[in-house]
Amino acid sequence: MTAVGLAAVLFTVTDGPYGEDVPATLGASGVPYFSQWESPELAAGFADGSLDLAADPRWAASGAQTPGEYGYWANKVCGLACLKMVLAHRGMPVPPTMTLVERALAWQAYVPQGERVAGLIYQPFADWVAAEYGITAEVAPQLALETVTAGASPRAPVIASVHPWIRWPDREPPDRGGHLVLVTGSGGGLLRLHNPSGIPPASQRDALIPVADFARFYAGRGMLIRG
Repeated sequence: MTAVGLAAVLFTVTDGPYGEDVPATLGASGVPYFSQWESPELAAGFADGSLDLAADPRWAASGAQTPGEYGYWANKVCGLACLKMVLAHRGMPVPPTMTLVERALAWQAYVPQGERVAGLIYQPFADWVAAEYGITAEVAPQLALETVTAGASPRAPVIASVHPWIRWPDREPPDRGGHLVLVTGSGGGLLRLHNPSGIPPASQRDALIPVADFARFYAGRGMLIRG
């Protein structure tokens, strides 16, 4: 089966209708997965709104003081979930989500605006992770898809801006961007990614999606993780 034959299909490297056609380079990435929600197995309900975020039974693991605080932030921290994955893959300590939120606020990578939050703002984020973790995040406000496919790897992933509906690749998104995923490789017309708001089993960890379908959700911007 070719990538063209897999249009609007999203599956993992361990599940899916790909058989021998997926390149060996797109096996399991080895990058630990973190959801932006503390209970990733409940992602389907969080994603479609049928389950209240404050009802997450593991909300306290985020470091939030209350279920309400957790519910306020849980849909806003996809970029921090990507950072957790990068830290874990490098063998570095992974702080709780709210610890990262506090640092992101201090660096103005997030700017609260009433009930909304501006961010993740790329340049302050890059300054923060360089200063505190020694990680180079190259900000790319115009990031060609060809650059993503050519360069993404487990050691040098790409944090890419996509529409949240990428978890449902058969849908046509109303626009592009608004959500961040970690791209860790490509080959054979497919991209491999970890999606912080993905739904198990197909669209969370090491999800594979045809490049042509990824392009429908991709906003053409992101950050290249180096160093």
